[in-house]
Amino acid sequence: MKLIGKFIAKYRVLVIILAVALLIPSGFGYLKTKVNYDVLSYLPKSLETVYGQDVMVEDFHSGAFSMVIVEGMKKRDVAELEKKLEAVEHVHEVLWYDDALGIEVPDAMLPKRIRDIFFHDDATMMICLFDGTTSSEDTMQAVAEMRSIVSKECFISGMAGVVTDIKNLAMAEMPVYVVIASILSLIVLLLTTTSYVVPFIFLSSIGVAIVYNMGTNVFLGEISYITQALVAVLQLGVTMDYSIFLLHSYEVAKQDHEDRNEAMGVAISETFVSVIGSSVTTIAGFAALIFMTFALGRDLGVVMIKGVIIGVLCCVTFLPAMILTFEGLIEKTTHRPLLPSMNKFSDFVIKKQVIWIIIFLIVIVPAYMGNNAVHLYYNIDKGLPDTLDSAISNKKLSEEFNMSNIHVLMVNSQIPGKDKTHMLEEIEDVDGVQWALGLSSLGGDMIPEDMIPSRLTSKLRTDTRELMMVCSDYSSATPEVNAQIAAIQDIVKKYDETAMVIGEAPLMKDLEDVTNVDLVKVNTVSVLAIFVIVMLVFKSLTLPVILVTVIEFAIFINMAWSYYTGVQQPFVAPVVVGTIQLGATVDYAILMTNHYVRQRMSGKEKHAAVSAAHRASIVSIITSGLSLFAATVGVAVYSNVDMIKAIVILLARGALISMAVVIVLLPAMLLVFDKVICYTTIGMKQCAKQ
Repeated sequence: MKLIGKFIAKYRVLVIILAVALLIPSGFGYLKTKVNYDVLSYLPKSLETVYGQDVMVEDFHSGAFSMVIVEGMKKRDVAELEKKLEAVEHVHEVLWYDDALGIEVPDAMLPKRIRDIFFHDDATMMICLFDGTTSSEDTMQAVAEMRSIVSKECFISGMAGVVTDIKNLAMAEMPVYVVIASILSLIVLLLTTTSYVVPFIFLSSIGVAIVYNMGTNVFLGEISYITQALVAVLQLGVTMDYSIFLLHSYEVAKQDHEDRNEAMGVAISETFVSVIGSSVTTIAGFAALIFMTFALGRDLGVVMIKGVIIGVLCCVTFLPAMILTFEGLIEKTTHRPLLPSMNKFSDFVIKKQVIWIIIFLIVIVPAYMGNNAVHLYYNIDKGLPDTLDSAISNKKLSEEFNMSNIHVLMVNSQIPGKDKTHMLEEIEDVDGVQWALGLSSLGGDMIPEDMIPSRLTSKLRTDTRELMMVCSDYSSATPEVNAQIAAIQDIVKKYDETAMVIGEAPLMKDLEDVTNVDLVKVNTVSVLAIFVIVMLVFKSLTLPVILVTVIEFAIFINMAWSYYTGVQQPFVAPVVVGTIQLGATVDYAILMTNHYVRQRMSGKEKHAAVSAAHRASIVSIITSGLSLFAATVGVAVYSNVDMIKAIVILLARGALISMAVVIVLLPAMLLVFDKVICYTTIGMKQCAKQ
């Protein structure tokens, strides 16, 4: 590695030119990478609700739908609007009462079922079916065009509208995330480094790595909007340490080597070894996400693993070249450290070791209980601004038509008509069901099913399957709607074992079931992975237990904070944050423990060893913690997308909590368990006598 390091140092200009040139294809790759804004699309394909959507697209050429509410418009004008909406590309069909009965039929003569479904005072509702899925670009483009056609008295609701609004909001906010994270990280670096130029060089190097990472996502086909929003700030926060390691190694190497290129070659070699060890735990945390059944975790995990690896490579190639190129400017802008000395604080922490252990014993139980009792929500549109078009429309739909959800039933079209009627009647008796509508009920008693116009039957029935719709006044992702869905499934399976209940609420019910299992599985995998890595690094049975306990304690406090303050978290937050906080901040504990082990093996007694380790690592730990905090806290304050906001708030808070817990609790744990550590760590047995 030293030879490679010397080559990079010698040909630094070439390295910089190549690095800058690679930004061009990376930029094209970034622009070509598709972004998925529908979280529900990451559910396993094996689920009946997901499979049912695919069948619906294949058989009925429709996988998404929206309700269009029109106020204060005459029937003929509504009929004209219906034609305009049907003419929009990727709108498959628009269903209104005129598909079964002509608009010439007076309201009073309409069957009560039809009147209640499609009319309320001066408002009427149409159901718009799209030929793509909820998350497809085609559907979102269709919703956008429909919004441009309708007037202010028209409202387009449903999940397709929600996903479109999430896309528009996320696209507007994401560039700001990077700017805010960069500015706050710059402030931290200016406080913790000794040059006014170095922070800009660090950010340039990390910025290049982020562009490479985002550009290479094109090979994945698509990434989620959550991954796209988080990857830059996370990569900035978790890879900042690598730049600091390199500069420190270079400053040390210059003391023994007059030739700057040779000194940088040594620094690159030493940094590569150190950073590889440090990055392994971070990668392990992200790798645990790959074990999620819910594919959003795999999406974020793969991209961030790639980001950490690219960050390491840029740290030992592009960054050294930049430091050597601008070394003169770095030296001219050198200043005294702006952070005060931490020696007195370090002495205080070591002296009060008993207090920290007592606090740990008092807090651990309520922290653990709070961590396990955090209230989660699974509703995708929860927490979005009330001013969004979809939020206004969904509220209007709920208030005027008592419609919070539409469940779609897909049944065998060969079921006898009387069985279909009985099935729908039973479903209407289920709590919270407003109405259940099928071809057999469209005409009421006035029109037999075989008299319904073929233009309508062709939209809802094929040779093998038939669609029915059930209106629920229960919101998605609530215990009430989940119980309702279960009851409806029992009814339809009684008449048709192949029948499927699909739609937004059934998908969210499956989302809850899947992610609850993932939470336990992923946290277990991440803890075991970190445990094994720490055990191999220190060749110890005790140290991995202590280090994982310390960071898990910090995670418990972080999540319990939400519980005791009454803050609901999105379903994905505990899974993502638990693994990232563990993988990214366990490095703080490893750094201090590494110093402690070296001091003990050099012959120092335990108090002196712990004190020396604490003094040697406290500034680095504070710098790392503040870097992750700075990269995330600004996004947390600015973001209006609650799923992103919640995750970065937890990460920002978690960085500070992990930093504090490692600084005050870990030294006390090392002192208390010193003898056990010595006896259970290879090469330290003789230290137990000191």
